[in-house]
Amino acid sequence: MTRTLLLVKHSLPEIIPGVPANQWHLADEGRRHCLPLAEQIASYTPLTLISSREPKALETAQIVAEHLGGAVQTAEGLHEHERSSNAEWVSQAQFEARVAEFFANPHAVVYGTESAAQAYIRFAEAVRDVTVAHPQGNLAIFAHGTVITLLVAQANALEPFSLWKRLGLPSLVALSLPGMRLRKMVEDI
Repeated sequence: MTRTLLLVKHSLPEIIPGVPANQWHLADEGRRHCLPLAEQIASYTPLTLISSREPKALETAQIVAEHLGGAVQTAEGLHEHERSSNAEWVSQAQFEARVAEFFANPHAVVYGTESAAQAYIRFAEAVRDVTVAHPQGNLAIFAHGTVITLLVAQANALEPFSLWKRLGLPSLVALSLPGMRLRKMVEDI
């Protein structure tokens, strides 16, 4: 039986220079975008909502769950690519250049403390663990753009950087289970 796995990129956070991105919470605008996101997700009737423990992903999941009348669980390993918690603030262009280098050199630690290959393995194992622990129905996993991109690109032979740039805040990717074949992508909600 084929199921659907939704990989949901969190909504727009409040960006605070000097505060590590893994501690950011949703901005007011990000919270407002969660209602249309919930409407998109509702059409898949997920039985289970699982989230990264990072505040921006967990808050996105909680708002969606409230709208759907469900609950959210968290799981290890769903967090974003491990970037240095004390990384200096850079412009959007510099950030994108670092991410491009990250994808272009998957076996080297070029940005943060985790290579793309390491982040992929960690995230893919966490997703596998979630799908095994929840063998029935459709699933929604709330996570982060870089790790979602790594998994989707690998499973579907896609170029990662251009895929990463397409994923808005929030966005979702629908994959088939088993196989992780791309069914649909909603790039910007």
